[in-house]
Amino acid sequence: MIYYLIASILIAVAALFARTKRAVLAAGILFYAVQIAAAGLLLWGGLYDTTSAAFFTFDALGTLFYLLLVVVSMYVFGHSEAYLQGEDLRSYRLYFALLMLLTTAIAGAYFANNLAVTWIFLEATTLCSAGIIYHRRTAQALEAAWKYVFVCSTGIAMAYLGILLLAAATKCETLSYEAVTEAASSGNPLYLKTAFLLILSGYSCKLELFPLYTVGIDANFAAPAPASALISTGLVNAGFLALLRVYKLLAGTEVFPWVRSVLLIVGILSLGVGALFLRRTNNYKRFLSYSTVENMGIAAIGLGIGGIGVWAALFHVFCHTLVKSSLFLQMAVVRQVYDSYRINRIGDYIRINRVGAVGLLTGMVVLLAFPPSPLFVSELMILKQVITDRNWWLVAGLLLLMCIVIYSFGSRLIRLCYQPNQDRLHPSKAHKALSWSALSLLAVAIVLGMWQPELLQRIITEIAAL
Repeated sequence: MIYYLIASILIAVAALFARTKRAVLAAGILFYAVQIAAAGLLLWGGLYDTTSAAFFTFDALGTLFYLLLVVVSMYVFGHSEAYLQGEDLRSYRLYFALLMLLTTAIAGAYFANNLAVTWIFLEATTLCSAGIIYHRRTAQALEAAWKYVFVCSTGIAMAYLGILLLAAATKCETLSYEAVTEAASSGNPLYLKTAFLLILSGYSCKLELFPLYTVGIDANFAAPAPASALISTGLVNAGFLALLRVYKLLAGTEVFPWVRSVLLIVGILSLGVGALFLRRTNNYKRFLSYSTVENMGIAAIGLGIGGIGVWAALFHVFCHTLVKSSLFLQMAVVRQVYDSYRINRIGDYIRINRVGAVGLLTGMVVLLAFPPSPLFVSELMILKQVITDRNWWLVAGLLLLMCIVIYSFGSRLIRLCYQPNQDRLHPSKAHKALSWSALSLLAVAIVLGMWQPELLQRIITEIAAL
């Protein structure tokens, strides 16, 4: 792991000081060669289920989401190269260096087997993301970048207080997940509850969950659309993994039913916020960001109800990564065409870029969990568990909020594809190869909706075991 971190950071630094754009792209190719080599070692090189440098373990959870990260970040890198055509060299190399560093920090958070090390890497993602958010150097980008740094730093500080309380409750000399798990059953219940609340509230800025979800909305709005695809998936997944490890850590304690209740409340609030604000926003990137809040709320509900809901939450987050990254990459093509994300001003996309419009409409259907969407599988499993538990108020709330989400998505994306352009907009030519590329990620998600490989099912079952 140390070799991986050193190699990735050195390549990012080389990209930062490259003298030509071609040299930056060469550094990117080398960077992803390292990522693919690391993935190969995990799958076939005997690294899986081993510990490295004392603070990292290549377990099933980290490996599954790391492989997904490599795929998504490669798409993001390729789309970013097309998106940033015409940028000056300084901005170009800084963007790609930060993108590589962000990917590296996310990978570190995935594999960390220590509460403090996870915290360190999540804090590192804040600095990398802030630089990407400020890429355009506008007043809005500056405001979003400072807000991101301030709110995320506050959230991460809250999480650190939770980690300290967790250490005090368990009286552990080390903060490794394994050691804290063994000692948690005898921990002070009040300390454990307070620690979980602080960790959940703090990491919600990365998870894009209630209460600190707003910082992620602003970040995705200000960042270039390809980078938003990584922030809204890979980075959100890092927060999810950090929370899931604490969730599993507390599974053997007397406060676990209370933990599940808290997650259920947070999930419902996040789903409600996402559903309601989907109707209020007039920007397509904010629209997709609120959809992330809604979907992470569904995942939190899955963890909250327990049972098969844990499996469903993991599968939901995994497939949401493919779908949401595809939609953000399609939205990058939309901006190249219209130079705008304004919902009430742009339209007629079906005529300008039929492939991209089909990708957006299909992505809408998949994201709304209509068959053959993989999200239909996960949401049906969660709903089945809720009905089994006879939580009728929760069933009614979920169905009502999902109806609002369906109406909001349908009305907005159909408007983009079919309403006439406003204010004499002059669309540019669409880059259809990029639309086909983004559509391939969506195709993989649809396949998973119809057929889940046995290996994937076995890995998720292993992760979901408490």
